Amino acid sequence: MTLEIAYVVSRFGADVPGGAELGCRMLAERLAALAGLDVHVYTTCARDANTWANEFAPGDTVENGVRVHRFRSATGRAPEFHDFASDLLRNPARATAAEGRRFIDLQGPVCPDAIDAAASSSAQLLIFYPYLYAPTVDGVARVGARAVMHPAAHDEPALRLPIFTDVFAGAGAFVFQTFAERDLCERRFPVAHRPQLVLGLGVDEHPAPSPTAGRAAAGLDDEPFLLSVGRVEEGKGAGVLADLFRAYKSRHPGPLKLVFVGSGAETVPTDRDIVGLGVVDDDVKRSLMGSCLAFVQPSFYEAFSLVLVEAWAQGAAAIVNGTCGPLREHCDRSGGGVCFDSYASFEDAVLRCERDPCWRQAAGARGRAYVDEHFRWPALIARYRQFLVRHAQRARAVR
Repeated sequence: MTLEIAYVVSRFGADVPGGAELGCRMLAERLAALAGLDVHVYTTCARDANTWANEFAPGDTVENGVRVHRFRSATGRAPEFHDFASDLLRNPARATAAEGRRFIDLQGPVCPDAIDAAASSSAQLLIFYPYLYAPTVDGVARVGARAVMHPAAHDEPALRLPIFTDVFAGAGAFVFQTFAERDLCERRFPVAHRPQLVLGLGVDEHPAPSPTAGRAAAGLDDEPFLLSVGRVEEGKGAGVLADLFRAYKSRHPGPLKLVFVGSGAETVPTDRDIVGLGVVDDDVKRSLMGSCLAFVQPSFYEAFSLVLVEAWAQGAAAIVNGTCGPLREHCDRSGGGVCFDSYASFEDAVLRCERDPCWRQAAGARGRAYVDEHFRWPALIARYRQFLVRHAQRARAVR
């Protein structure tokens, strides 16, 4: 018997950036490659999450084995959203139902046609990813026990809006990316009794990268460097990392550099010690990860952090923002790095990496072993499939 699964996500496509959207696509494509599964995606025509403008053509396509159904949004991001959200999120727990609904509508994308099509489809399971946007808010209530949520939840003000209590309570099952995300959601919402899986995301095996390709792209010779990969913006900790690094270099002069890679990195105020690259290809990224002194993940808001797992797969030691629960969890479980939550702890972490190569190499090896045990695709996707098949059986029993 074929199991039909439908993802409901705000945007989808190979050229769509974004952590949650990438995670959705990675899972959908790998499930679609398995026998006995028919995988669909119901989504909007948006590419840009800042506007949710209708850019893709509406209609049905098949993309890497996934049947994609795109619908034009009724509304995208409203011009007044940021001012409204800024005021509302100062005290989100006190928001009224009407204010919560207005937050969702102004944030966008509002796409009733996608929700109608998904809810009326023959899919035994509808998987909503992530929690924050209108397709999830409007869709979960429509399908009841068939709804599986991938919240991709951060410890952020929006999570405290009362409107999300009913959304989480309405889902039939949950897939979390880390135990820290699960614990956050269980503290906030009455979901501990629901079927759930802590899964994460996977990485593929790759041949060893060129040891020089990354250095050449960054204009480095043999200088040691710290590496940070991801969207370069304040919420992801880029500004904090740059400030911490400059303070470190003022106290510890030397050849150490800091390299930023990712969208927005080319806008980083650079100097002789800070290099800002834009988006690079995967070979260059893996080369940088394999040759850095340490990989730094400074983000305040992560539900998983695929780039951290990718860096460990290349044997890099890690320095992570310890105020972010999932990042601290990864370090604690793996032994693959150290956490910082102040300048003093950042300084200690960098000094350890500079002065103790044996520890650094051992940490990288422990990180790689952690990835091999938990985040290689074949085993991970097998666990995911088994969970979905079992929940589909439960959902049929209660319909």
